[in-house]
Amino acid sequence: MTIGHGAAEISRATRRQALRVLAGSIAAPFVLRSAEAAEAVNIGVVLPLSGANAQFGVNSRNGIELVADQINKAGGIKALGGVKIELVIADATSTPTTAATVAQRLLTQNRVTAILGAFVSSLTIAISEVTERRDVPLLTMSFADQITGRGFKNIFQVVAKASVIGAAQFENTLALAHAAGTKLERIAIMYEDTAYGTSQAVGLRNGAKKAGVQIVMDEAYPLGITDVTPLINKLRASDAQAVFPVSYLNDSLQIIRVMRQQGIGIPAIGGAAGYVIPDFEKGLGEYAEGILSIDTSNYDLAPDPAKAFRERYGYFMVHEAFEHAVCLDVLVQAIEKAGKTDPAALREILHGTRFDGGWARGMTGGAVQFDETGLNTLSVPLMVQWRNKELVTVWPENIAKAKPIWKA
Repeated sequence: MTIGHGAAEISRATRRQALRVLAGSIAAPFVLRSAEAAEAVNIGVVLPLSGANAQFGVNSRNGIELVADQINKAGGIKALGGVKIELVIADATSTPTTAATVAQRLLTQNRVTAILGAFVSSLTIAISEVTERRDVPLLTMSFADQITGRGFKNIFQVVAKASVIGAAQFENTLALAHAAGTKLERIAIMYEDTAYGTSQAVGLRNGAKKAGVQIVMDEAYPLGITDVTPLINKLRASDAQAVFPVSYLNDSLQIIRVMRQQGIGIPAIGGAAGYVIPDFEKGLGEYAEGILSIDTSNYDLAPDPAKAFRERYGYFMVHEAFEHAVCLDVLVQAIEKAGKTDPAALREILHGTRFDGGWARGMTGGAVQFDETGLNTLSVPLMVQWRNKELVTVWPENIAKAKPIWKA
């Protein structure tokens, strides 16, 4: 079952089946139910399918749909007698209030077993307030520390938290620079002022402080900034040897484009998000070549699932697609183990099981295991680099698919 929002969703959904749209003022869902399923397990999916972060939401939905179709074609949920998965997908837009509202609707009107989403950390935090009150599991690949830092029992974060990612973003860069013969002494940090950006910036600061590296620029900016020229002017004046921008797609495109247009050629090391999707390279062309980024997974570490994704959707499997696919697969493994969809039983299994089969094998830790806070303790950040229009894993050395290129 798929729920969408707006004309763009209608065109996608009608590829497979007829559609019934339920009108409404805020992300009102429409229901797409497979004709052969007299009974199904409803799983909610809340993603930004419109607005500035829509491409991330579409990517995530594609990964989730791929896994749902694979499981259904393989006989459904076997512990429940072959019951099929029905996805109930709703548009969170880019507003936390809307995300919380549509999550509440999925729980009350569609009786979903669990919810997956919502890529953007601020949206996920809003949804988690709803799922926690209703005692329903929420599985996410959002980064912010607050997600698993509030003592909630029903949240499960399949990737490392943002401060850990930020520290790895710096530490891995330090190692890359050293391997290239560069002593990194001065860095610049710029980040968008949301839960994701601020959390990751903390990790960057801590990493630099630990290494004794001077932060010569530390600048927050509003999400959706319209003119990055003042930021880039400060960067030029800072005499930084490398810059660490943490931003979503539209902002990342502006930052790198203006940097390169102004002749600032220092290494740029992105904070995942906008720096690791095909639209980044499409939007920048040659300016994207050589840009580094931290990431939480990469398609070249999971070639078989990635191949199926590329064949179906026509582009490489971006990390949010893969990690949301992992969220669904882990949830289904928990249902298979429990033999029921009772939220309390699923919560107990999710907290107490090492998931080392299925899609979880493609994670950097080779498995998923949640601690008492719901954080996957096995997730290890990695470094990727744009090379000839593809995103290649370049660090750490034991999993790298190519040697990193450092341009000072």
